[in-house]
Amino acid sequence: MSGTTERLSEIKRIVTEVALLHGDFTLSSGAKSSYYVDGRIFTTRPDGAYLIGKEIFERLAEKEVDAVGGLAIGGVPIAIAVALVSHLEGKPIPAFIVRKEAKEHGTRRKIEGNLPPKGGRVAIIDDVNTTGDSVIEAIEAVEAAGCQVVKVIALLDRHQGGSDKLRERGYDFSSILSSDAQGEITID
Repeated sequence: MSGTTERLSEIKRIVTEVALLHGDFTLSSGAKSSYYVDGRIFTTRPDGAYLIGKEIFERLAEKEVDAVGGLAIGGVPIAIAVALVSHLEGKPIPAFIVRKEAKEHGTRRKIEGNLPPKGGRVAIIDDVNTTGDSVIEAIEAVEAAGCQVVKVIALLDRHQGGSDKLRERGYDFSSILSSDAQGEITID
């Protein structure tokens, strides 16, 4: 476990209070669920953005990453939060965003922002990890651009195969929170 107990407890409290929704949901994987964690509700709040930015910044300290990014839309507020906290800490980590598809106009890029040159060391982040498919899509895009993924972090892992898939492929994956089949959230 990384971070302070107080910070992790506050992240869990806020996510549970504002981002954990109960009902009938269809996840991006197509699976049905009785709960949904809307990470964007947490990561776009000032307190949530700061807490997640600080936590991930500290987890990346030993990894010596050149940039942090994730797939639009879940990874965007987290990447920006990490970049802002890193600036405040005097150890800047630029952010980038991976689009699902390259734009049809402008630069026509799939990756926007500050992806380092070939050989750069990056971290991929996401709000909720279920099957791992969104994270793998982001990983494949940055690896195709010549960067090395040295860390993958999710705000919450639903433990529905994604973390296993990422580890089987050799990625250093961790999450800040986990949930079980009933939506009970715990600190990882």
